[in-house]
Amino acid sequence: MELIGYARVSTVGQDNGLEIQKQLLNEAGCKRIFFEKVTGANIVKRSELKEAIQFLDKGDTLIVTKIDRLARSIIDLHNIIKELSAKGVNVRFLKENIEFQAGGNNNSLQTLLFNILGSFAQFERDIIVERTGEGRERAKKQGKHMGRPSKDRKAIEKALKLYAERESNGMSVNDISKITGVPRSSIYAELKKIQVND
Repeated sequence: MELIGYARVSTVGQDNGLEIQKQLLNEAGCKRIFFEKVTGANIVKRSELKEAIQFLDKGDTLIVTKIDRLARSIIDLHNIIKELSAKGVNVRFLKENIEFQAGGNNNSLQTLLFNILGSFAQFERDIIVERTGEGRERAKKQGKHMGRPSKDRKAIEKALKLYAERESNGMSVNDISKITGVPRSSIYAELKKIQVND
């Protein structure tokens, strides 16, 4: 009977969040922790979760810090719990302070609470996705550029500077494009903007 942990963050940049989850799982007594950086919605690529499920034996307990770290939809959550329960594996969620016993030895209130919390986790995610989408649409309508601005902008500015100094540096647009990594079409488009503004 072992305590096995599972931790997940949605993006590569969330290393701190992953470390916090690992620390909580270690404090909970986990002998081994499976972890990955992948969105909860992308079930197909969650290889570490699949490996954890295969690793777990009857009588073991899978410990997760929060419900939404294990699954992001109520259907996905129930499928995972059902699969683990069939193997005789218990599931414990630290934040929600719920443990789901294998074999259905759970009272009706606990089951109701689990379903409500799982639904809230999915609802919260859907709201975030919806708001993000609305924010993008608003920004596009206002003519704001979405994406990675700073690095590209610096390269364009460097290209325009080299273009302005081409009499002294003897560079062609092709040369400038190769040095800065800015496509010729982008250089010409930026030059056109400057001419229009002038």
